[in-house]
Amino acid sequence: MSEVKKNKLRKRIFDIIQIGNKYDFPSRFFDYLIVTVIILNILTVFLSTFDQLERFSSFFTVIELSTMSVFCIEYILRIWTADYLYPKLGKFTARMRFLISFDGIVDLLTILPFFFLDGFIVFRMLRVVRIFHLFRVNAHYDSFHVITTVLTEKKNQIISSVFIIIVLMLASSLGIYSVEHEAQPETFRNAFSGIWWSVSTLLTVGYGDIYPITVIGKLMAICIAFLGVGVVAIPTGIISAGFVEQYTKNQHSDTKFCDIKEVGEIFVDRESCFMGMNVSDIREKYNIVILVVLRGELTIVPTENVKVKINDILIVKSEKIVKSKK
Repeated sequence: MSEVKKNKLRKRIFDIIQIGNKYDFPSRFFDYLIVTVIILNILTVFLSTFDQLERFSSFFTVIELSTMSVFCIEYILRIWTADYLYPKLGKFTARMRFLISFDGIVDLLTILPFFFLDGFIVFRMLRVVRIFHLFRVNAHYDSFHVITTVLTEKKNQIISSVFIIIVLMLASSLGIYSVEHEAQPETFRNAFSGIWWSVSTLLTVGYGDIYPITVIGKLMAICIAFLGVGVVAIPTGIISAGFVEQYTKNQHSDTKFCDIKEVGEIFVDRESCFMGMNVSDIREKYNIVILVVLRGELTIVPTENVKVKINDILIVKSEKIVKSKK
């Protein structure tokens, strides 16, 4: 096989195994296949823990073997085509980048327990990592994207609120230890016992295994419990406000035209009909000329074969308003 044909094959495989390209039938079929395999694999892991279903253990083994084979093949293909995922990097660097990415680590940790299941307890414990494959299912919908966007945009406020929680937790743990240690030396043996109590109190969990018995300790617990309600409400309010802002932005930033007859700006989300389409296809189908593609910090002057991706901002020229959602 010539190098050109090999590169075309690798590019085609990359397009197929990428999630969310709803205009390419093989890619959509692969997406549904992977989602089905993930659900089957996780369902098998859960069902195999029931003693009543032990007679189906051979059947579960066959399913696990089949699904893990698919995971292994997908993992190898993603490594093989990683340079298309990171086009600015060389082949080796791109593959290393994928290996240390979240998806690469989850894929690897999903596969390892299957080969070392009978060897070490730590590998058997890694079976829980398979649950993270469910993020692939959510990747087909806008909800998970909204969550990650909100957490990214509000990270400074969230970090500040978490810092406040940590400060209050440390202060209350040392305070309760100082007050209760003499009265309950076996319960509040050290500051860590105070931390456990402060966490359960601040976060309004209240397990009840550790609690103050002195008057000062009880008064302190009341104050900390009230503070906990307010402290937990801070990050909750920040995230809730972020969701409202993001959904409002998605509704109103779908199509924005500076001049209706000439230049416009289109934000591409997961529901956009432009997602996954080539620049040339968009021009032919919608009579829109894409002048510039803003992709993160990159400014791309598109060629005919450039594909539109999620979160792209398209600077377009058109004689009519075209909504980017169906």
